[in-house]
Formats: sequence, C-alpha cells, structure tokens
Amino acid sequence: MFDLHRLRLLRELKHRGTLAAVAAALSYAPSSVSQQLSQLEAEVGVRLLEPVGRRVRLTEQAEILVAHTEAVLERLERAEAEIATSLTDLTGTLRIASFQTAALALVPIALGLLRDVHPHLRVHVTHMEPEKALPALQARDFDLVLAEEYPGNPNPRPAELEQEDLLDDPLHLAMPAPAGGADAGGPMAALRSLADHPWVMEPEDTAARHWAMTLCRNAGFEPDVRFETTDLLLHLRLVEHGHAAAFLPDLVWSGQPPAVTLRQLPRGQRTRRVSTVVRRGRGRHPAVLACRDALLRAVALRSGQA
Repeated sequence: MFDLHRLRLLRELKHRGTLAAVAAALSYAPSSVSQQLSQLEAEVGVRLLEPVGRRVRLTEQAEILVAHTEAVLERLERAEAEIATSLTDLTGTLRIASFQTAALALVPIALGLLRDVHPHLRVHVTHMEPEKALPALQARDFDLVLAEEYPGNPNPRPAELEQEDLLDDPLHLAMPAPAGGADAGGPMAALRSLADHPWVMEPEDTAARHWAMTLCRNAGFEPDVRFETTDLLLHLRLVEHGHAAAFLPDLVWSGQPPAVTLRQLPRGQRTRRVSTVVRRGRGRHPAVLACRDALLRAVALRSGQA
C-alpha cells in the first residue's frame, strides 16, 4: 500500500514544477520533500524522478501514479462533499480566486448573499488572473475560480476541472474622444481611426492581450501599446484622461454609466465569457453550490432581473 501523503507530494511536484515550489506551498523544507519522495520510490520499487539540468521531472511510472492519485483525491473530495451535505449548518472555509472586474462587480454582492444564508461559512477571496488561478486550482490552492474567456481564446480545460458558465460580458472599444468619421464605416472604421493613438492593454502573457492584438491586426494596424497593466480601472482612467484607447468590458463600470465614448466591436468579438471553475468532484460540495448560486443571483441583481 502506497503512502497517500507521499503520493500527494508527487502530485504537487507535477503541478508546481520544482521541489522548492512544493516546499514553499506546503511549508516544508525542500530536503524534507526530497526525502519523502525518495521513500515513495522505495515503496513503489521504480524510479519516479529523473534529473533535467538542475531540476527534476517525473518519469513515465510517476505520471501513472499521479493519474491514480488524482482519481483517489477526487473520490475523497466527493466524500467530503457528501459529509458536508449531511450536515445542517454549512461551516468551514471556501477559497475563491477571481479576476479584477468580477471581484469588483459580483463578488461583494455574492458575499452578502452567502453571509445571509450561511453565516458560519468563512469565505477567503484572492484577486488573481485566470492564467495563474487555474493552475493554482489544480494544485488545490483554491476551491473555486472565477475565470474569463475572450473570443477565440478559450482557457485550457484539463480533464480534472469542471467549468460552469456565469454570464456573457459585453466588450467595447473605449475611445478617449469621439474620432471624426469613426461611426460612418462601422466597427472596423472605429478601430482604424485609433491606429496612430496610444493604447493601454493587459500584459503580453495574458489571453486578453492576445485577443486585443489580434483584433487590431485584423483591422490592419499594429497598436502602439504604451501602457501595460491587468488593472482595468487604470485602463479606464487612462481613457478618461485622453492618454490611451482601450478595450473595456461592461463589468468594469460595476453598474455605473460609462464615462467614456464607447464603440461597438466587430461581430464575433463583442463578448467575453465569465465562468466558475472547480475541480472535478468538488462541484457537488454544498459550499461550492451555495457560492455558484450566490454568484448567479449577483448577476441577476446587477442586471435588474432579480
């Protein structure tokens, strides 16, 4: 019988990449992690790690073990969900990661709804972009992630994650001032009118940036990106003060009327999808169900449909 704790360490190594990252995440010394994995190798009777430069990688046999460990952990999460469902009072801690605009526009409302129904449930919220939050969800740092998908840029969907749509968030071209003739030729003309204008966009390693760059290039120009940040409120401020053009979603206004000039985007590029993502086996946990329900109600309240 293999030691489950050591199997989890092997799984952590697969998801976090280095012994140092595993040690930091679990508050262990790297030497302790290495020793535990060496003992697991002795238990299994085959080599599980092989050196690659100054790092290590999992062998084929280790990958087999991790796949079975994932299945065991999924069953344990289902058991935890069933136990929680059998209780009358929802307690414990729910760990959520959310990107900025959803955290501003939806999460506070959902937290209030959760507090009213489940006052003993402790909710911990972290602001984190999907590019980092989804791998952290797989590594069990979070229970639920609010993620965004831009047109033509779907997030990776590993088999161990389950996604549930929350809303479609309209996207707009935000202009620092009305451009002459921008409306006459439709969305592409509005884009081309800003070909020589400074832009603010998210960093290069994000799906939002890839989508925005593709949109501009399809309009026939390379945008002059002078400002880079994941903070969409800063995007909005730069547009308001005439320093940049931007692509902004509806959620950035948190229900307030827009303070900048907006133009429609080309067809097929007008919405991003917002979803909740959990690990497989976690979706039936009552805390996750309650959170997803609260977020759906927050969307309805914000849109005036409740």
